[in-house]
Amino acid sequence: MVRRRRHSSQTVAVLLALAAEPNRWRFGYDLCRDTGLESGSIYPILMRLADRGLLASKWESDAPAGRPPRHVYRLTAAGRADAAQLADVMPARGARLRSQLGGAS
Repeated sequence: MVRRRRHSSQTVAVLLALAAEPNRWRFGYDLCRDTGLESGSIYPILMRLADRGLLASKWESDAPAGRPPRHVYRLTAAGRADAAQLADVMPARGARLRSQLGGAS
């Protein structure tokens, strides 16, 4: 039996920020700005979510000249389902998130 821990409030904030635009690839810096979390918090969260299969990550393909490529992230189908479950237990954001996630539950 796989034991699943509840998400921390910081992880919930990251999932909800990603769920706001589930098809868009996002930079960690953008997520820091959207959630108010520091980079020392956000990147471990992103790595854990990716390890759990809730996020897809890749290197950006069109980095501007003179700047190294960065990782970008977006929700997987499992991540969308997880975010939709969070929307169910957070009624204030639930209707908006369900419509953004295409009714996933």
